[in-house]
Amino acid sequence: MRSIVKGLVGLFTMLSLGLTPVLAQVRSVDPNTAIDADLAPLPQQDNGAPPPAEQNVTVDSNVYNEQTNTQAAVTANGTDPAAQAAAADESTVYQQDDLIGAAEGVFGKGAEGLAGLIEKILADQGKPNAYIAGREASGAFVVGLRYGSGTLFHKVEGQRQVYWTGPSVGFDVGGNAAKSFVLVYNLYDTQDIFKRFPAGEGAAYLVGGFTASYLRRGDTVLIPIRLGVGYRLGANIGYMKFTEKSNWLPF
Repeated sequence: MRSIVKGLVGLFTMLSLGLTPVLAQVRSVDPNTAIDADLAPLPQQDNGAPPPAEQNVTVDSNVYNEQTNTQAAVTANGTDPAAQAAAADESTVYQQDDLIGAAEGVFGKGAEGLAGLIEKILADQGKPNAYIAGREASGAFVVGLRYGSGTLFHKVEGQRQVYWTGPSVGFDVGGNAAKSFVLVYNLYDTQDIFKRFPAGEGAAYLVGGFTASYLRRGDTVLIPIRLGVGYRLGANIGYMKFTEKSNWLPF
């Protein structure tokens, strides 16, 4: 009898050990979840392939840098680079008020007709990038000679001393001394002033007691303004020769 009981106990123990894994795998299932599971997307299997790389966009560095620099310039200066370039061009020429003030320093403040003459020249010829303020002495018997000296004022290169001589043709006899103011156009190197400038094709101006003639060499144009009847329009016929030192020979 005891042996039978031991055998039953052993059999029960074996059955308990065999059912434990099965019971461990049994879990409760929600019927709604089980039905919706058929509609859910299947999970992706990891096959060892690397994830797709992000798409790279190629940017032209020159275009990017140009746009960045332009925006930085506008932000820093509060203006467009094109406007700055235009302002830079204006900074290389003399303005009307500056020229009238300089000419009045030569001929006297409020000289009648002077401002109107300069305004007319600038309207026709534009703004010069240099001018000469000086004095002249001349003598004439139909054909005259002229000697002068003064200071060249260049908007970019500053000041330097200049001298000039030249013959002229007029209609008076005698001699006198007076002051001279010369507008200079397209003089980009002050050394280029030291040449001979013959009378060029252009208008002669006469306003009040002032006269202005037109001389040209290449692209450089000189418009001397003189005061007095003795400095007649006939002075257009001739030339002005500029030197770095005083020279008594007019030719």
